Amino acid sequence: MKRLFQTQSPARLIALGFASVILIGSILLILPCSVQEGVALRYIDALYTSTSAVCVTGLIAVDAGDTFTPLGQFFLAMLIQVGGLGVTSVGAGIILAMGRKIDQKGRTLILEASNLNSRGGIIRFVQSVLRITLIFEMAGAALSFLVFVQDYPPLQALGISLFHSVAAFNNSGFDILGNLQNLIPYRNDIILNLVTCGLIFFGGIGFLVIREMWVHKLHWKKYSMHAKVVLTVSAALIVVGTILLKLTENITWLGALFHSVSARTAGFSTYSLGGFTNAGLLVLIVLMFIGASPGSTGGGIKTSTFFVLIQGIKSAATNKSEKAFRHAVPKDAFRKAAVITLLALAVVIGGTWLMLIMEPDVSLIDALFEITSAFGTVGLSTGITTGLGVGAKLLSILIMYIGRLGPLTVASLWYFTQGERVSFPEGNISIG
Repeated sequence: MKRLFQTQSPARLIALGFASVILIGSILLILPCSVQEGVALRYIDALYTSTSAVCVTGLIAVDAGDTFTPLGQFFLAMLIQVGGLGVTSVGAGIILAMGRKIDQKGRTLILEASNLNSRGGIIRFVQSVLRITLIFEMAGAALSFLVFVQDYPPLQALGISLFHSVAAFNNSGFDILGNLQNLIPYRNDIILNLVTCGLIFFGGIGFLVIREMWVHKLHWKKYSMHAKVVLTVSAALIVVGTILLKLTENITWLGALFHSVSARTAGFSTYSLGGFTNAGLLVLIVLMFIGASPGSTGGGIKTSTFFVLIQGIKSAATNKSEKAFRHAVPKDAFRKAAVITLLALAVVIGGTWLMLIMEPDVSLIDALFEITSAFGTVGLSTGITTGLGVGAKLLSILIMYIGRLGPLTVASLWYFTQGERVSFPEGNISIG
């Protein structure tokens, strides 16, 4: 077993790790002690829920508040936590807590899963990830408790607050309020809206950026190029998304801000998306496709990928070098960004096509929205998820899994490194 572990690529081990946690989670969720009395839970729905939790998506086949017992909801929160932090980071944290050392293979896995560029300080990075997560989630739970305690008994309000904070920081749109209501009853609650937005934002910018913000405080010039790109693009998308949603939908500015933030992979909603116009849904689809940032708890093609694409297009149009924040963009960055985006588009378009075949009564915009939400590990839906058939749910499970791992990682699972035996002369192709 150990030899098999050593011979597998990091990408495969990460993929197997997530798949194993999903399967274990599905078994835990379908246990009699996890399901409320009188509720019949099919295994496909338990598997769907486990996948949605581990992939920090939030799409629901059954309502978590009406289906699961407090123990089942605890299992669900743990699956969200493991999925958000990453199997490798959680595993490394457990190993460190046991006082054992992490070998070179383990360090390589952490390096691959966390998008780190150097092996230096990996252990300190894992420790800081766990510390940051604890601080944000405890602070979020405390602030959320001030809101929920007004409507629920203190002990229940505490449980709801802890669950909500874990779900929000890990960019997973699950709630345990029941009746498929999500956060609609709290659409006008400024505190809960802003706390949730804050948790989503910091969970979505990535642990590397959070650590830089902690170390350098507000000294913008000391931030790395990566941190500047992530913060700038994230802020721009939030502002542009808020304005466009306000222009297209009959919602408040607070609602527009909340959905602009949430659509970037969190999946909470304070308005029913089934009532949104096609223009508003298109705005959300674009935000969901771009997603969060590298090394974060969110999905999508990532803000840095989107930024590099824009810079590459700008460079091609103006015949100027790609640069930003007094740094040159790495030469191979545009190629990687283009590959990731094309693979992502292939997954979304192919998934939408299959969804329309399996569910012919579903409209194109609803199918596209559902698949993009699954790929971006967002969790927003126009309301079609619970009515999907087994085939469509299995398709959604696969899309969520691909979205959490990343299309490039999935594409490399079958890749074996071998030197090219034959070289060919460079040909000529007309482009554009």
